[in-house]
Amino acid sequence: MRKGRIAAALAALLLTSGLSLAQGSPAQAVTAPCDGTYTIVVGGTWSTWDNDRFVGNIQQHVGYASQVPSGPSVRQGVGELNRLVREQRAACPWQHVKMGGYSLGAAVVHVWVSENWRTFDNVNAVLIADPKRQGGPGTNGSAAPFGGVIGPPLSGADRDFGNVPVKSICYWDYICDESAGFWTYPGNHNNNYWPDFDMNHHADDSNEQWYNGAWYPW
Repeated sequence: MRKGRIAAALAALLLTSGLSLAQGSPAQAVTAPCDGTYTIVVGGTWSTWDNDRFVGNIQQHVGYASQVPSGPSVRQGVGELNRLVREQRAACPWQHVKMGGYSLGAAVVHVWVSENWRTFDNVNAVLIADPKRQGGPGTNGSAAPFGGVIGPPLSGADRDFGNVPVKSICYWDYICDESAGFWTYPGNHNNNYWPDFDMNHHADDSNEQWYNGAWYPW
């Protein structure tokens, strides 16, 4: 039992982004104007709907149970993300959707894409420090070895993105690349991505990897 508690605590530590000390998710706007791209973002552990680091022309910030990195928290985030984008799509059938996620939020977006690419088109995703990142280059993200602790859908690593353009960004960071070493956390994880939080810098059709400062195709 003690070993299990230690493992759970370590899993929580590894995926914590240290943004805020309170989680809030008041009633959020459902639909945005239909012109341009609908950009929706999901913050990391301890983020809130109004404090998730993302900037730029963003129409929706997702609030979810981000306090504890776990399978159930990711599942709740995926459900809320799915509700928001599908209600927007129902109101604006031809509008492009661009979604971005950081750390635990990247896992939420990752899972949403894996589960919805067959039934939702005209969408792309930006994954920053994705703990479910499948290695190559580098190694798998930190969610891969904790399957028995954090549980699905957070556990594991894959590239099940179908035909959705996905931009994955990982810079010398244990959370998205175990080979970076635990010593890179939390400094690199918290500090290496500031320019990437501007969603205006990511194209609607980006389909690529950025790993340790170099570009790689999928």
